[in-house]
Amino acid sequence: MSAPTSPATEPSRNSWLDRSLNTIERVGNKLPDPAVLFALFMLAVWVISWALSSVSFSEIDPRTGQPIQIINLLDGSAFTGFMAKMVSTFVSFPPLGVVLVAMLGLGVAEYTGFINAGLRSILSFTPKMLLTPVLVAVGILSHVAVDAGYVLVIPLGAVIFYAAGRHPLAGIAAAFAGVSGGFSASLFVPSSLDPLLAGLTQASARLSADPAAASLVINPLNNYFFTTASAFLIILIGWFLTDKVIEPRLKATVVDGDPASLPTMEDLTAQERKGLRFAMLAMLLTAAALIVSASMEGSAWRGTDGTLTHSTAPLMQSIVALILVFFLVPGVVYGYVAGTVKNHRDVIQGMSKAMSGMGYYIVMAFFCAQFIYAFGQSNLGALFAIKGANALKEMALPMGVTLMGIVLLTAMVNLLVGSASAKWALIGAVMVPMLMQLGVSPDLTQAAYRVGDSSTNIITPLMPYFPLIVVFCQKYVKSTGIGTLIALMLPFSVTLLVLWTAFLLGFWALDLPLGIGSSYSFPANNG
Repeated sequence: MSAPTSPATEPSRNSWLDRSLNTIERVGNKLPDPAVLFALFMLAVWVISWALSSVSFSEIDPRTGQPIQIINLLDGSAFTGFMAKMVSTFVSFPPLGVVLVAMLGLGVAEYTGFINAGLRSILSFTPKMLLTPVLVAVGILSHVAVDAGYVLVIPLGAVIFYAAGRHPLAGIAAAFAGVSGGFSASLFVPSSLDPLLAGLTQASARLSADPAAASLVINPLNNYFFTTASAFLIILIGWFLTDKVIEPRLKATVVDGDPASLPTMEDLTAQERKGLRFAMLAMLLTAAALIVSASMEGSAWRGTDGTLTHSTAPLMQSIVALILVFFLVPGVVYGYVAGTVKNHRDVIQGMSKAMSGMGYYIVMAFFCAQFIYAFGQSNLGALFAIKGANALKEMALPMGVTLMGIVLLTAMVNLLVGSASAKWALIGAVMVPMLMQLGVSPDLTQAAYRVGDSSTNIITPLMPYFPLIVVFCQKYVKSTGIGTLIALMLPFSVTLLVLWTAFLLGFWALDLPLGIGSSYSFPANNG
């Protein structure tokens, strides 16, 4: 199949937007290799931690109740501790296991041709104009499976677009926008992020001096209506930007990946159709077995509270393993029926091929894990977050402006601190009690945080999955670098930051309910 063509509407190559993004791409791609970049960042953290370790800060660390202290990572005990934990830091790096385990199943499904055949079947009756919004929507829905969208939806986005004759990097951009840019949105189905943030919000609210705070209970779905409505906003933004901005700009970007590994769009043969039918039957039977076993009272899939959706429930903790199973089983069945697999050695070959393609990511993951560990140990991220929150507090701005300030502060902190819970634990401990004293509910403050947290996920190389997305892009465009991906996603990030913030302010101005059991004002100050 020849390289896909982009939509005919191509912007002027001299447009301001095009020149700006091209400059960002050129500068970004001149940066060192991502692995080296993470190593340099780690060295910088060591030096800065040494320089600031002797400085006394007045900011109180909400985790300890004491003035925050920068840890000197070049101190003997800190350095030897870092060296002693280097291996465990790497192997316990959350994205590493998620990616490798999921890729075992995906690798077999791709090697046998199951994914290719399935996508060709879907594309045979799906209107091309709806591919983008459907892909963004699926990316948002993937939050139910925690981080599975990064290893499942994003690479499939490239495959779908390429097979449909569109640019694969546009598919990656659309999927990335849904999975990561829309991380705080939820398309009707709540995610594990909801109870996690609500718990931290309640803990922060209890820090308030107001007597009513002691009895305040935050509902885990306190932002449900807002995040559900936000999903439709993100789908529209992703649809417009992908089709009208990103894909036209990619028209001059040649797809130069290995032709043998790129998907094709020929009609399915009779043998492939038969294999697909049997594979889908196998997948349905596997799903039925899971549903039956999980729905039984006292099922081992349930958590200690009897639910299936709690973050500690075995079902939720088995999402990645289930991805492996749900692609391995139909992949193997398809291979045997369609004739692409002769014996078990072919199945193992599919897994091996998938792992061989992850070598570069594993190297980057090693240095990324070490940097994130060092940055967390130094307390530099905590200092930045607390100083920003305190500065916003001291400005005493009007409420609408303060909400925008929370969004911007979170967006900036997000460039350095990837964990949503870690950021909220730091920022929320300052902002939630402060705004409660001004009559603003913790529900509204949390909603503002969620907007800022999602909007810049897609442009920070320090996000743990960012290197993986670069690897996905390189499968199709070998010259892809950090700058390429940042330039690709920057229009999404800026647009989300502006329009999503305006959307929240509109919710607030119209007094639309944020979620279940939520409010805009704190009762103690209603009078």
